[in-house]
Amino acid sequence: MTILSAVITLILVMDPFGGIPVFLSLLQHSPVRRRRMIILREMAIALGILMLFLFFGKFILSGLHISEPALNISGGIILFLIALRMIFPRPQPEEDLGRVEEPIVVPLAVPLIAGPSTLATVILLATRHPEAILNWLAALLIAWSAALLILLFADLLSKLLGTRVIQAIERLMGMILTTMAVQMLLTGVRVFMRSL
Repeated sequence: MTILSAVITLILVMDPFGGIPVFLSLLQHSPVRRRRMIILREMAIALGILMLFLFFGKFILSGLHISEPALNISGGIILFLIALRMIFPRPQPEEDLGRVEEPIVVPLAVPLIAGPSTLATVILLATRHPEAILNWLAALLIAWSAALLILLFADLLSKLLGTRVIQAIERLMGMILTTMAVQMLLTGVRVFMRSL
């Protein structure tokens, strides 16, 4: 996997366009300046968590005796489920969207940005090609920066593009992610079959 494909994968998995409605609804009672500070804080927390899993995820996996094929297959399944949710979104319960208190860590940093699929992806990158860890760090920083810009301009994007266009972009990203998830599953099965 190249840096470019890693960046694309991470942006698809982070799904910042899908996070726009959630971020806007959770932060609707905050002033614009405070809203940007919250987004910066939550994104910084998410980046810290993702970097932790990028550098130390392989040790967690070895401690749990999880093999590369198992990681590929489980990562593919998680990505597939996330992609299906992007293509066929479920409506958010009104009580979740109407919270007034300022969110911290949950649900913006985790699981919206640093969710199970994103964590699985960074661990997968680090364990499959540990010699290219600096490339994966660069890919993570680029993808994170793109997600940060999208979320910082969530208000403007929501007004310019409208809800329908944002939903269409999210579904398109979901379809691309579905293909990547199936490929990851096939790779895991292939590696497992060779090890028998």
